[in-house]
Amino acid sequence: MLKLIPYRKEYAAEVSVVAHIAINQISDDVYSAEERTAWSFAPRSSYHWHKRLSRSQTWLMIDEQRLASGRAFCCGFINLETDFNSRGYIDSLYVHPDYQGRGVAKRLYSALALWAIEHEYDELFVDASKLSKSLFASMGFKLRHRSYQEKRGVVIMGYYMSKVLKSAI
Repeated sequence: MLKLIPYRKEYAAEVSVVAHIAINQISDDVYSAEERTAWSFAPRSSYHWHKRLSRSQTWLMIDEQRLASGRAFCCGFINLETDFNSRGYIDSLYVHPDYQGRGVAKRLYSALALWAIEHEYDELFVDASKLSKSLFASMGFKLRHRSYQEKRGVVIMGYYMSKVLKSAI
């Protein structure tokens, strides 16, 4: 059974693995091996992820029927920046490959959007990957322009998208 929960520190190491695996399982026709390795050559430290996610509004999707480290398995997560300079920016959305295509990303996004509406956010922003662009477009995001991030000397292309939150999800 999949369940949405707020971020908890004890999941930081699993979040790191989910992000790394999700990136490195992307097909070669979407991002090259060089791009994937530059994006995530190894799982980041749990300290890195805890620091990053505890400074934002974060939701986890857990599988209560699959255990890891004595607790429900984290199969996806999303986080929203809440500070003044980047308020409304979706920093991360990753789903473990075993759970992709099962609506996990949509459920995570729906929780984020509902929270943003309740907290009177006017607009959401995201640097969508080539893989997630269609998901965000299906949720009403509009393309603003292509975006480029340099990681370890490799330029990775994505899409800067936004969505006005005038109405419900």
